[in-house]
Amino acid sequence: MTDAFPFPQDFLWGVASAGHQVEGSNVNSDVWFLEHLPGTMFSEPSGDALDHYHRYREDIALIASLGFTSYRFSLEWARIEPEEGLFSQAELNHYRRVLEACHEHGLTPVVTFHHFASPRWLLAVGGWEGPRTAALFARYCDRVMAHLGDLIGVACTLNEPNLPWLLKSFGIGGEAPENRGSVPVWAAAAERLGVDPSTIAPFQFSSTEAGFDVKLAAHRAATAAIKARRPELPVGWTLANSDIQSIDGGSETAGQVRRDVNERFLEASRGDDFVGIQTYGRTVYGPDGLAPAPEGAATNQMGEEIYPQALGTTIREAARIAGIPVIVTENGLATEDDTQRVDYLRAAVDSVASCLADGIDVRGYIAWTAFDNYEWVFGYRPKFGLIGVDRTTQERIPKDSARWLGGLAQEHAVQAGLDAQTGVVHSA
Repeated sequence: MTDAFPFPQDFLWGVASAGHQVEGSNVNSDVWFLEHLPGTMFSEPSGDALDHYHRYREDIALIASLGFTSYRFSLEWARIEPEEGLFSQAELNHYRRVLEACHEHGLTPVVTFHHFASPRWLLAVGGWEGPRTAALFARYCDRVMAHLGDLIGVACTLNEPNLPWLLKSFGIGGEAPENRGSVPVWAAAAERLGVDPSTIAPFQFSSTEAGFDVKLAAHRAATAAIKARRPELPVGWTLANSDIQSIDGGSETAGQVRRDVNERFLEASRGDDFVGIQTYGRTVYGPDGLAPAPEGAATNQMGEEIYPQALGTTIREAARIAGIPVIVTENGLATEDDTQRVDYLRAAVDSVASCLADGIDVRGYIAWTAFDNYEWVFGYRPKFGLIGVDRTTQERIPKDSARWLGGLAQEHAVQAGLDAQTGVVHSA
């Protein structure tokens, strides 16, 4: 279907990254802090990562040369505001140069204002359950927009605010505030920061109702701050929405997870300019909770079923509930087998084409991830990248998947341009 179906002329074809995962030495962030604590859930520290902080020009040129038309990346709040109220002009200038490089190479910058990592000082004042956080985040967004806003193509406020609830359904995290002192990493964090363990609430691991309220308030305050500077700039947040299914005995659990993880966040998205959908597969629940991958099913590096058609389901769910345009802001596969990745991407893009053919307003497909990078608690083992990286030399090595998806992007960009000139209309 991808070969015949005409994607819109302004459709975004891209790859994504996140600052902490690629830049390296994000030493003022709460994630760096957590990586080095006793009892940490992170399998290894991020360290130099891919040194994208210094190599961004070559990396952006490479992404453009492969045929992509957009690059999604994040700004690091911990670099821009390393201490509360202290904003770094040098770091704002750095990110301005990154944005300028995108424009120089014809890439639309899709900018995420917060991708999991926060300043360490925020963790000490309540993190993502703290009453001051929404206002502090909005102030940071305002400073960013004042310095960079004219160069941003699409703005994403928060990345995957719903992820902690999905992780909780897997049995990961989700401790009530009063129980955090019994978790070694939270106890160690509290001791180092001189606060009560009940207040330790990092973005990725807070799944309380207070966390929901703070994240929603932060998203809305940030949207207002961004729009105050550039009313026409498209603004939304990006959600980790799985295709949630059930087998016999699991429908009640699946329904509750679907409500907690997908539906209420999509309802909260109503009125935004778009919602970013980030889907990797399906999550199936049975009578005992999360069900294993079906026997004989192909699996990714984390043992999860490879199920690319999930993306079409989550796009349709988002369009139905949120009622706003959708951008696929992440989608990809953790595998060492790049042929497997090409097959996955082809099936996923076909599902996007099917949604478009049915009249759903999908405005872009951005693959996760640009590079094999640091995958949070999993460290460097999972390989999602369309571009490989030799971390000994930091050499970038484009894979066939990068050439395939970039080539597809160019084919459709050319076709859309021709159709715009001739007025030809295709049928799906």
